[in-house]
Amino acid sequence: MKRRVFAWMIVLILVFGLTTSAAAQEYSFSLDQETVHALWNSDGTLSLDYTFIFTNDPGAHIIDFVDVGMPNGSYDSSSITADVDGNSVSIASDYKGEGSYGFAVDLGTHAIQPGQRGTVHVWVGRISNMLYPDTNEPETYASGEFSPTWFGASNVHGTTDLTVVFHLPPGVKPEEPRYHAPGDWPGSVEPNAALDGEGRVAYTWHSPDANGHTQYTFGMSFPQSYIPATAIVKSQPIQFDLESLTGCLCPAIFIGIFAGIPILGVINARRRKIQYLPPKISIEGHGIKRGLTAVEAAILMEQPLDKVMTMILFSGVKKGATTVTSRDPLKLQLTKPLPEGLYEYEANFLNAFEGTDLAAQRKALQEMTVKLVQSVSNKIKGFSRKETIDYYKSIMERAWQQIEAAGTPEVKSQMYEQALEWTMLDRDYDDRTRRVFTGPIYVPTWWGHYDPTYRPAAVPHAAKTSPATAPGGRVSMSSLPGANFAASVVTGVQNFSSRVIGNLNSFTSAVTNRTNPVPKVTTSSSGSGRSGGGGCACACACAGCACACAGGGR
Repeated sequence: MKRRVFAWMIVLILVFGLTTSAAAQEYSFSLDQETVHALWNSDGTLSLDYTFIFTNDPGAHIIDFVDVGMPNGSYDSSSITADVDGNSVSIASDYKGEGSYGFAVDLGTHAIQPGQRGTVHVWVGRISNMLYPDTNEPETYASGEFSPTWFGASNVHGTTDLTVVFHLPPGVKPEEPRYHAPGDWPGSVEPNAALDGEGRVAYTWHSPDANGHTQYTFGMSFPQSYIPATAIVKSQPIQFDLESLTGCLCPAIFIGIFAGIPILGVINARRRKIQYLPPKISIEGHGIKRGLTAVEAAILMEQPLDKVMTMILFSGVKKGATTVTSRDPLKLQLTKPLPEGLYEYEANFLNAFEGTDLAAQRKALQEMTVKLVQSVSNKIKGFSRKETIDYYKSIMERAWQQIEAAGTPEVKSQMYEQALEWTMLDRDYDDRTRRVFTGPIYVPTWWGHYDPTYRPAAVPHAAKTSPATAPGGRVSMSSLPGANFAASVVTGVQNFSSRVIGNLNSFTSAVTNRTNPVPKVTTSSSGSGRSGGGGCACACACAGCACACAGGGR
């Protein structure tokens, strides 16, 4: 009997010890990456696509549930699906986040163990009552705000690479919507504006320095005509007395926005002048887009437009389509009819010089550039821009290496002629050209059609009956000092900018205003609606004030 009692005591002690140990474990993890696509639909509803990448701490509680806060209670629970590392999991109703609305993802057998990493994907198909009359234009514009779900500061630590993408309703034109300045956001206030794979306007905010426990609020406004009138919540905002303002950060936010937005706007405007290619968002495909010309690669790499123009001019001269009759001012004599095999942008470029009016030329060149940018943007749809840029950078670098390794001036000259446009993709093109061509260089046969001041040296009498032939069967012309040749090539770009397109920033801005329009900003928020990830109905006297409650986490 004593042995039996002793055995039961041992069992109870072990059970109690294990229970105490399990209870002592707490959730502790890092949210390494979070990507949220907020799709504002044509019926006025909102769809959400979340991707969380968690790393569970060693010795922490297993991540068995993930609480996802909702902006309100008007969501369709039957439209919610989730998976962990591609494995479907169930949705539970026992939401334990600090907000009023939400659901729990039950990871089940796919729970993320201590010391392991896992990807949780959540789709919410339909959330209603998310749009309100815009504060500035309540009769014509609708607006909405959204905060991705966030987790308790006691559970999540470290930085989070956070991307939030707003996909506006189908049909909204790039120049129509406007964005709201995000709250407490460590990244750029201005989102990247682009067209997504469905042709919808998309605003993308990204920061590698965010965290998983702060509420970040994003918003936008667009014309009400793109959604049903019944989708706009038109109830009046709740009125508060002055005492309810205590503890609300709205005055500080209000002052900060009005003081900071103009400054940030100037900085971002300068930075955007060269960003004439619309950015692509992460939901598009991967892989390299091969087959681009050097000019198209320059557009993809967003090289200065005066350099791009000079590249096109070189190409036209090499193809025998034009001759430069004057450099100051630049005048071209076109071959009539234009030779076959020209790219559309080459033909449009040359046709821009048919008239003598400089303003008309610049306008035609801007039209040509807009079409070229749009063409390149279409060509790289479904491909990775980064991988594609790296690919064409490698072509450029190989071209330079082959030129630099050439053993004789003749071979170096021939290889440079063949790869001229590719070498111009180098950001250090000016200095590198001067460094490489220090000795004599044999100019290509078409050089006189580009440089009207060039006069080849007289050909020796013996060469008339037995001409010297360079590699590839090309008749060799007299050489130039490499420094003179390099200076002629480099200054050609500078001359094109100053004497044809005028102010480069103004010219480029005229292009970016159409190819990558600046998203409009509104410094007031959407109205009385609350759409924070925690779904909290906070008592705050001004529209858009951040709710001080957590969205998810256990």
